[in-house]
Amino acid sequence: MNSPREQEIYSTIAQQVIARRAELGLSQKDLAELCGTTQPAIARFESAKRPPRVDTLLAMAEALDSKLEIVFRPRTNITTNR
Repeated sequence: MNSPREQEIYSTIAQQVIARRAELGLSQKDLAELCGTTQPAIARFESAKRPPRVDTLLAMAEALDSKLEIVFRPRTNITTNR
């Protein structure tokens, strides 16, 4: 079971994919074919019912002519002594 935070992240990613797919006029089936997967797999991903794998995200980014970025940003200012 995914935590609420994980579910929020998956949902945010799914919404971005849905928006970009719509912008390009692609159906779920079209995206699936471009990614080498199935339409039901895309539907599960877009409903945020399944956590996305990085290789799947990379394939979707490529198919959607997009750049996949994963950014770690510090929430606090931490000073280290080195």
